[in-house]
Amino acid sequence: MFRRTSLRIITTTIVMAAALIVPVPAFAAGPATVAAYPLPVIIGNITAWVVGLLVGVATLFLTIGGLRRMTAGGDPSEIEKSNSAFKNALIGYALAVLAPILLSVVQGWIGG
Repeated sequence: MFRRTSLRIITTTIVMAAALIVPVPAFAAGPATVAAYPLPVIIGNITAWVVGLLVGVATLFLTIGGLRRMTAGGDPSEIEKSNSAFKNALIGYALAVLAPILLSVVQGWIGG
């Protein structure tokens, strides 16, 4: 019985001392920061990610188009499929070049 009561007293004393030692502001000094990074850094990270993804997919389509062209053997339908893959690769590379410009426009709209 004595041990349990003394343990409660010691625990209560430690908790109360910690509450008095730890400073707690009574009011907010300024606006709380919600994001870990500022908006321009976030937009830059998104730009790098989008450009990398677009270049990767465009390269994949370019490879597929080249393989189809090499294995076509003069078949017009396979040559048309390879031309379509080349066109898609060109669109992907164009979007990869335009992605930073488009994301900077979005950043201007947001106000970053």
